[in-house]
Amino acid sequence: MTTTEAEGTPRRVRVVLVDDHRMFRTGVQAEIGQTDRTGVEVVGEAADVDQAVTVINATRPEVVLLDVHLPGGGGVEVLRRSTALMADPNRPVRFLALSVSDAADDVIGVIRGGARGYVTKTITGADLVDAVFRVSEGDAVFSPRLAGFVLDAFASTDAPPVDEDLDRLTQREREVLRLIARGYAYKEIAKQLFISVKTVESHVSAVLRKLQLSNRHELTRWATARRLV
Repeated sequence: MTTTEAEGTPRRVRVVLVDDHRMFRTGVQAEIGQTDRTGVEVVGEAADVDQAVTVINATRPEVVLLDVHLPGGGGVEVLRRSTALMADPNRPVRFLALSVSDAADDVIGVIRGGARGYVTKTITGADLVDAVFRVSEGDAVFSPRLAGFVLDAFASTDAPPVDEDLDRLTQREREVLRLIARGYAYKEIAKQLFISVKTVESHVSAVLRKLQLSNRHELTRWATARRLV
C-alpha cells in the first residue's frame, strides 16, 4: 500500500466505478476494493452516463474508472459533463478509462476528452491498483501499445476522417465487430462482454446487415482494412 513520505501512514484513493455491466463492477470491487489491503476505497458505482455524472458530483472521488461504451453517450459524454471537476485546482477528479476495447478511435476519443490514461480489461488487479494511484498523482497511464495511438494522434494536426459505415453501428455492435474480427468465438465474446450468446448472434446479424456483408470472413477483412483490429 502507498504511504505518505512525511508520516509513513497508508495513503488511500477514493474511486468511482463506471461500467454498464454489474458483474464486472462486482469483480473490480472484489479485486481492488479491499481498502485495508489495496488502499483503494470504492465510494460509488454507476451503469450509465446520467448515473455516472450524479455519483461523481456527489462523491467527488480522486479517480473515476470509466468504461468507454456506456448507455447515454459513452465515456466521452461523462468526461464532457465533468469538465469543471477535472479542472478544479484544489480537488481535481481524474479519469482512467478501463475498457474491453483497444481500438485507436476509442483511446484517442477519451484522451481528447480529458482522461489521464487508458487500460484494457485484461489488466491484473495489482496493476490496476498501481494505475489508480499513479493517475491520482497526475501521471498518465496506458496499457502497452496504446500510448502509441495517442502520440500519433496528437502529433498530427489533421482531424481523424469520418467513417460513415462505422458510424452506422452502435457502440456495442462495434465491440462485437472487433472481437469477431480478432477470431473470438461467440461463446468467448459473450463471456468477455457479459452478454448471452444469443445477444452476440443478434449483434453480429445487425452488423452484417448494416455493413452489407455476407459472413464473418468478409467482416474480418472489412475491419482489418480499417485498422480496427
